[in-house]
Amino acid sequence: MADVIFIGLSLSSILLLVALGLAITYGTMGVINMAHGELVMIGAYVTVLCQTHFGLHFLLCIPVAFVVTGAFGYAIERFVVRRLYGRLLDTLLATWALAIIIQQAIRLEFGAAFAGLHIDGLGPGLQNVPVPSFFRETFLVGDFVVQPYRSFIIVLTIGLFILTWWLIFHTSFGMQLRAVSRNRGIASCCGIDDKKINAWTFAYGSALAGAAGVMLAGFKTVSPSMGTPFVIDGFLVVVMGGVGSLFGTLGSAVILGEVQGWVASLLNDVLARAIVFGVIIVVIILRPQGLFSRRGR
Repeated sequence: MADVIFIGLSLSSILLLVALGLAITYGTMGVINMAHGELVMIGAYVTVLCQTHFGLHFLLCIPVAFVVTGAFGYAIERFVVRRLYGRLLDTLLATWALAIIIQQAIRLEFGAAFAGLHIDGLGPGLQNVPVPSFFRETFLVGDFVVQPYRSFIIVLTIGLFILTWWLIFHTSFGMQLRAVSRNRGIASCCGIDDKKINAWTFAYGSALAGAAGVMLAGFKTVSPSMGTPFVIDGFLVVVMGGVGSLFGTLGSAVILGEVQGWVASLLNDVLARAIVFGVIIVVIILRPQGLFSRRGR
């Protein structure tokens, strides 16, 4: 039983890492970023490239991916999303198109394939990322088998969640972000640079996706389309927890991760996935504002 709970918590951690960025961009900025999954994928490929070409240690790939995907997110907000605020459907379509472009760029090695050039670690092939040996060596605590890598994912996720909570609720930046999310016009009249706040918020949400990509690269094959399913899962977590509720995102990630872990251990992964979607449908019908939020969508 303890093993199943532990696996469920590790699944919850991955869901939370992916959903945290969406909770910020969607919950506070009202932007549906369909390219969020591709930012997860970019984080994974940054890990592949850093290890292939620079021999960088796996743990050092986390801050590198954090910065690189944050820069990608800043550019997306600056050149695409900024021109589409208040046009929800247009934003969805634009970021979806951007997601396809990013995928194809990775497959074509940023276009270098047309010139007959090959970049190791990119292209349509599958990539594997080796994790340090101390993450692979399990050990016993009583009758419980501790898996170091999954434990590290849980600890890192908790740390990033606390950092996000502190940024939003205990910093000047977070105060300005909450003001802009409440009423952009009044916040601007009070001297808050809403464009700057939006750009850095989008960058931070993207950076969280990059960190999730590094963690996924440790136990999942890296491919250009690996991030697509996770953007769906991330939105499901945000919607179920309650849009704009950071702790709601945490609670729904734990619930969905544990449900999937338990059902997968008793039956199989396919039924686990179906039951998770069924739970979400029931929640949306019975409590459309989400489990942990009074705010309606």
